[in-house]
Amino acid sequence: MRGCHHCDEFTRATLVRQGVARAGRGLPAIEPGMPVPAGTGLDRRAFVSRAAGLALTVYGAAALHPAQLDMGIARAAARGGGNRVLVSIFLPGGADSLSVLYPALDGRYRRLRPDLALKGSEGPSFREDRRLHWHPALKPLAGLHQQGKVAVFPSIGYARPDQSHFTSRHYWEVGALDYRESTGWLGRLLDVIGDPENAMQGLSLDGNLQPSLATARMPVSTLSSPSDYHFDSHNVWDVVAELMGDAVGALGGLAKDPDPFLAHASRTAAQSHRLRNQLGRLVGKDGEVKLNDKAGYPENDFGRRLAGLAAMLDRGFPVRAVALTGPGDYDTHADQAGPLGDGLGTVAEGLAAFQRDLERRGLARRVLTFVWSEFGRRAEQNADGGTDHGAAGTAFLIGSSVRGRMVGEWSGLQRLDRDGNLRATSDFRAVYSSLLEQWFDVDAERIVPDARKLPRHRLVA
Repeated sequence: MRGCHHCDEFTRATLVRQGVARAGRGLPAIEPGMPVPAGTGLDRRAFVSRAAGLALTVYGAAALHPAQLDMGIARAAARGGGNRVLVSIFLPGGADSLSVLYPALDGRYRRLRPDLALKGSEGPSFREDRRLHWHPALKPLAGLHQQGKVAVFPSIGYARPDQSHFTSRHYWEVGALDYRESTGWLGRLLDVIGDPENAMQGLSLDGNLQPSLATARMPVSTLSSPSDYHFDSHNVWDVVAELMGDAVGALGGLAKDPDPFLAHASRTAAQSHRLRNQLGRLVGKDGEVKLNDKAGYPENDFGRRLAGLAAMLDRGFPVRAVALTGPGDYDTHADQAGPLGDGLGTVAEGLAAFQRDLERRGLARRVLTFVWSEFGRRAEQNADGGTDHGAAGTAFLIGSSVRGRMVGEWSGLQRLDRDGNLRATSDFRAVYSSLLEQWFDVDAERIVPDARKLPRHRLVA
């Protein structure tokens, strides 16, 4: 994948988040007013789950021992079948909304972008607004939209936008226009609906904790790769390890014992045994996640992460909220065309395969995927063949339960803001509020500040 020329601020913002996640503590501010990423200072513990066979880093679980976490995961898996799941995918750097959906026949578009303007014949027509076309690399996503499985937000953002990577991303992560907020919006959701012993309810597939999942009370976890599955025990291996696994399975056969305590322990052991055995079928001899050939996953890291997630959900892992970073760098200040197309194409191919996989497994009605970026780009190209920081961006909500309608109109090039950026016609916090209430049945006012002042959009069919 071709790299793009991004700004120093984007590089610093990325390094700060990585440093915070690795250090588990705050870092000195590197510019005045920079918000501290949500989750900074949250305690973390790395361990291999004997119950789930996963190498996890668990945040917010200082009072729990690994054995308790193992039992909590197994118990949640035993009772949590059919729970709704939200997957949040972040496109880092500010994806160019005027390329994602572009006004092919607008003369002003061509004047503003003499080198970057796409032709009408290049990308599929956007059926809900005939002025617009999809970027040609997004053809797989356009196909899902044609099937009514994608809700499109063509001009999403917030009032009085801040064009800083630091603050804009932070606002989206915490679900509030407050640089002081220290928990993520999905983390606060888990604080309301979560289980104090289920570390897998919030799962970051980036290796580092995604700030949107940072909680105040409930444990959440990170998994650096879907292939980080382990089946070892301390100083136990080979035949002895297999015999131990068989013994755990045999204990699960006591689930009908009249002693309620023994029966409860037995059910937990049985679920643990099932999870371990099921995970063993997810990973090939090369240590990589087996891709579902029928789903058509791309053979890259993004495809493997999504394939592993679909398989984990299929096998009953007690996941409620997932966050990961999509492939590509979208801070395209120079030489935009190639890197942007590469990133969008990889994302679209992976998302289409993930949706097909969920449908084949019978999971599609209970999983939604939300794709977002911290802002869009400037309407006018710059002298380096790129675009600078903008305001309103584009987001997508994907799934079989989605009401596949456009939310908020495309704001158009005739009424740009004073900086030459697209104006927002929908507020990301209103989208969060609508999802919280329609997908999780949780009053948004418990999660999103000022939710009562925000409109609601009908997002779930």
